[in-house]
Amino acid sequence: MGMITDWPSLAACQNGDPDALFVQGAEQNVAKRICRSCPVRYECLADALDNRIEFGVWGGMTERERRALLRRHPQVTSWRKMFEAAMAKNAKEKAGKDKVLVTAAN
Repeated sequence: MGMITDWPSLAACQNGDPDALFVQGAEQNVAKRICRSCPVRYECLADALDNRIEFGVWGGMTERERRALLRRHPQVTSWRKMFEAAMAKNAKEKAGKDKVLVTAAN
C-alpha cells in the first residue's frame, strides 16, 4: 500500500484550529501531539519536506526539525518516494517475519 494522495481530507488536524499548528516555543509540543495519532502523518511530512514549507508543525515536526532533516539528507530528491520505499520494505519484512512464525508454529 502506497501513500495517500488526498491526505489533507484525512488529517487529524482537519477540523481543528489551523492556527494551533503555527505556534512558537513550547506550544509546538502541543501542536506535535495532534500529529501523533494522525493516519496521514507521513504524507503530511513528505509534503512539507518536498515543498520546503518553512512555517508550522507538519507531520509531527517543527520547522527547525524539518530544516535539520533536510540538511542531514540533501541527497533526497523526493521524501514521498523515500517514505513509500521505506513503508514497502517494512511491509515486506513484516510479511517475511509472519511467514517464519507460521512455519515455526507448524
